[in-house]
Amino acid sequence: MFELSFIWAGIIAFAVLTYVILDGFDLGVGILFPLAESEREKAVMMNSIAPIWDGNETWLVLGGGGLFAVFPLAYATVMPALYMPIILMLLALIFRGVAFEYRWRTERWKHVWDKAFFGGSIVAAMMQGIALGALVQGIEIENRAYAGGWWDWLSLFSILTGCAVVVGYALLGATWIIFKTEGGLQALMQRHARSLGIATLGFIGVVSLLTPFQDIEYFNRWFAMPGVFFSVIMPGAMLLTAWLLFTGLRDGKDAQPFLASLTLFVLCFVGIGISFYPHIVPPSLTIVEAAAPDESLWFALVGTIILIPMILAYTGYAYWVFRGKMDPDEGYH
Repeated sequence: MFELSFIWAGIIAFAVLTYVILDGFDLGVGILFPLAESEREKAVMMNSIAPIWDGNETWLVLGGGGLFAVFPLAYATVMPALYMPIILMLLALIFRGVAFEYRWRTERWKHVWDKAFFGGSIVAAMMQGIALGALVQGIEIENRAYAGGWWDWLSLFSILTGCAVVVGYALLGATWIIFKTEGGLQALMQRHARSLGIATLGFIGVVSLLTPFQDIEYFNRWFAMPGVFFSVIMPGAMLLTAWLLFTGLRDGKDAQPFLASLTLFVLCFVGIGISFYPHIVPPSLTIVEAAAPDESLWFALVGTIILIPMILAYTGYAYWVFRGKMDPDEGYH
């Protein structure tokens, strides 16, 4: 039987994944900001993301707005469970955006805004990871409402996923700078990317091993037929991607490490989807149960079919216009 709710689940998943891989390297640049060895390197790092950083967050709005519009029950249960990390994430993104603008307007306070840019980036990344970990743990629902406590989102597992996202975003940021720059800054990030790649893979391994034990449904999806095949395919794909990442760094490639890092995040996202499906709020709320009436889904789908190609078009155009290596003497002022 055709279920429109599954199309919408795919759209929202696509929006969230696009946000993660686009804004991930953008936040990663902020996380790595203190490693710059001069004001010139800091300027190049910020200029590498200046034309695109605010547009990347369009996908966060689309994912959150889509969840509210077409899965209102999921929104109503997830938000109370994750109020604190989501509010902290949004405040960090706002503070980071202000710092991005203000550091170019002052000399006296530039060091303060540099710290704000770094702090906003790392807090936003950490809160995204903690929210993900809390969602993977499962949200307690009774009578179609959140029934957990105020601090249920904070646990050793959610802190682990928060650290994993911070390190993973830093890897994305390092490989992005490798892709966009030359000379000393590129060499610096090549050195850091190797250790960040090892740390990211370590975090992925630990989180992947712990996730099936968060809920019996996760365990069954990975280790019962036919899901057991994913337990072979996904690690194999991870190993291949890791090989591409490290050989790209070893051989001095520009684009290969960045594309491999993005692929690691895509594979992790697919793994989360395998664990969750067919739930949208694990362990008890399915995609079908959380969906709005079909009339609302059709109404929203018409606008979304028009909107998403437009967003993809202007995003692609922005990346095309600003393609190639950064000129250290030009940029955002």
